Amino acid sequence: MISVYGYSKEEGLQTFTSLENMDQAAVEWYWVDLDSPTEEEVKCLDTYFQFHPLAIEDCLHDLQRPKLDYYEDHTFFVFHALHQESMDRQEINLFLGEGFVVTFHKEPSKEIEAVKSMLTRHKNQQELDEYYVLYQLLDKVVDRYFPIVYEIEDHINEIEDNTQNLSMEQLLEELFDRRGELLRIRQTVHPMRDLLYRMLNTHHLDGVKERREYFADIYDHLIKVAEIVGSNREMTQDIRDSYLSLNSHETNRTMQILTVISVIFMPLTFVVGVYGMNFMNMPELNTEYGYFVVWGLMIVMAVGMFFWFKNKGWFD
Repeated sequence: MISVYGYSKEEGLQTFTSLENMDQAAVEWYWVDLDSPTEEEVKCLDTYFQFHPLAIEDCLHDLQRPKLDYYEDHTFFVFHALHQESMDRQEINLFLGEGFVVTFHKEPSKEIEAVKSMLTRHKNQQELDEYYVLYQLLDKVVDRYFPIVYEIEDHINEIEDNTQNLSMEQLLEELFDRRGELLRIRQTVHPMRDLLYRMLNTHHLDGVKERREYFADIYDHLIKVAEIVGSNREMTQDIRDSYLSLNSHETNRTMQILTVISVIFMPLTFVVGVYGMNFMNMPELNTEYGYFVVWGLMIVMAVGMFFWFKNKGWFD
C-alpha cells in the first residue's frame, strides 16, 4: 500500500490517493510511504523515483545493518525498530532528497503510523519539511526502545529478589533468557547510535545541521539506552555469578556433611569388621559383657568425634 502526502504553502499538508494526483499538484515537498508494498509498487522505486540500484537492493534484502549511504541526488537510511512484544527487529528504509522523503518497510510500522498521525494534527505546518519527517521517525523509533529495556530491567530485579520462589535452575533459565534479549537489543542500539553519530558529523545533510540540537537529543537517548543495556547485562552477570557461587557453596556444604558422617562411621565400621572376622581364638568373644563394652566403645567414639567436628565448626 502506498500513502502519499504533499505540502504546499497554499493548501498545507495534503493527502493524495496516488503519485499521479500528487504530480498534478504544486507541492514543495512530499512523503511517500510504501507499507508492505506489492511487486508493482516496489518497481516505483526504480521507474518513478529512479533511486540507486544498490539502495533498492538493500530495501529488498532483510535486516541490513543500520546505516546511511550517500548517492548523487538522495541519501539512503536503514533504521531498526523493535517489536514491543517479540523484540524482533523491524527494518525501515528511508530515501531522503531535496523536497522528498520515501519510506519503505515490509511490515506495518507503529512508528510510521504515529508520525503520520502527528503530521496531520500539527498546528504550525510551516515548520514541516522532509527533515522534520526524518527527525520525527527517528525519535519515535528510539523512544520505543525505552519501554522494552525497562521491562527487562524489572524482570531482572524480580529474578534477583526471587519474588516467585523459583528454583535455582528456573532462575538461571530466566536469567539467560533476559541476557539473550539484552544482547538482541544491544545489536540494534549500538548500530543506531553509530548511525546518529555519523548524521551529526556529516557535511552532506544540511537539514540535520539546522536541527542539530534535536538530532543530538536522539543521540543522547541512544547513549542512555546503551548504558542501561550495558548495566543490565553486568547485573545479570553478577546475579549469575552469585547463584553459581551459592550453588557451589551449598554443594560444598553437602559434601562436607557427608564427609563428616563417613568419617564418624569409619571407626565403627572398623570395629564391626574386626569382630566380624571368622577366627576361633578371639578372647573378647568369650567375655561376659564384651558385646555391651564394644557397643559402648563405638557410641563413645561416635559421640566424641561428633563433638570434635562440631568444635571445629564443620556443622556451622
